[in-house]
Amino acid sequence: MATSTDGSMRRGANREALLDAVYDKLDSLDLAPYWAVNPNESQNDEDGQVLKGAKAIPFMWKYSDIEPLLYEAAELITMDDSERRSIVLVNPGLAPVRATVSTLYTAYRLNDPREIMPPHSHSINAVRIGLTGDQNFTGVEGEAITFGPGDVVLTPANAWHNHGNHGDDYAVNVSILDLPLTEVLNAASFEHDYKEEIDGQMVSRREQTTRYSDDHSHKTYGFGGLRPRFLDHHRGTGVHSPMYVYRWNKTRELLENFRDHEGSPWDAIQVEYTDPVNGRTAYPTMTFFGQMLRPGEHTLPQQQNASQVVIPFHGNGHSIVGGKRFDWSPFDAIAIPGGEWYEHANGSDSEEATLFSASDEPVLKALGFYKRHGKTESGEIILLD
Repeated sequence: MATSTDGSMRRGANREALLDAVYDKLDSLDLAPYWAVNPNESQNDEDGQVLKGAKAIPFMWKYSDIEPLLYEAAELITMDDSERRSIVLVNPGLAPVRATVSTLYTAYRLNDPREIMPPHSHSINAVRIGLTGDQNFTGVEGEAITFGPGDVVLTPANAWHNHGNHGDDYAVNVSILDLPLTEVLNAASFEHDYKEEIDGQMVSRREQTTRYSDDHSHKTYGFGGLRPRFLDHHRGTGVHSPMYVYRWNKTRELLENFRDHEGSPWDAIQVEYTDPVNGRTAYPTMTFFGQMLRPGEHTLPQQQNASQVVIPFHGNGHSIVGGKRFDWSPFDAIAIPGGEWYEHANGSDSEEATLFSASDEPVLKALGFYKRHGKTESGEIILLD
């Protein structure tokens, strides 16, 4: 029987070689050590072993770089080649994984005039925002939605939907999905064989039959505090907002109503897109914000563990994320990874700037992980949420 003295002599005689042999055996068995031999050696730092996964970094994509590539792609890739023709924003810290921040995926798309893709569905929640053109199209569960710049369209998980352009000019939109999150949870799936019952038979179709008017969402939910009791408000799975389109003119009007309000020193004038039935976030996995920075306004720094994608709609300015400055213009995209300090500034002394943000905040709140801090004007760090 080996004694503790024998073990001490064995470790002292050839400790490094023996450790290397143990590491090799662990590796060959798909096992890993969790101990700290030397805290200064990252290979065997016990906390570092657990936390060494790939991390998103603060980053910005310029629309001036993306736009010409969208038109080149439209020339070369037709709907006959592929039902999807989008350009994905890949965070350099996460590459080659196609993710913009750890939980969110962002893609820009240009549709040719009168181009409509066939319906599909997926277990992934998505939101589509109009950038250019006033005839962007998304059909969601029988609601045919035509939308323009700044309008926000939901395509909830497992809802059949299709996209396109009803206009005679090109139209550009951008989508944000919780795809990376659903992949981590092993919950991502897609369906493409859309069928409807016709004369008692299930028949494949390239377009959905319209079951709701194109203004259904606004007509039903566009009057805050009032809800028609004779309508079904649990379309789809019932865990997302039944209001499938949020019009920018209504969002802009609300922001303008508070132009002279003190607002928040960390968020300026910001409104959240919510489920009109219960006041919760539009999705259980993502929430969305419209934000106004008044002329010359500069928010105080804040830090939260929720990750965000921010897209400026109007104006010019800059954001400082993780100590890096990003000068933005309309339709750029800024990645704000969770845990990074950030602040926004309007670069104009005479015009407001508006921003759209998507965040995974609801997931962190549901799991009890959400934290948010801000710096005061004196530099003191305080808990915000």
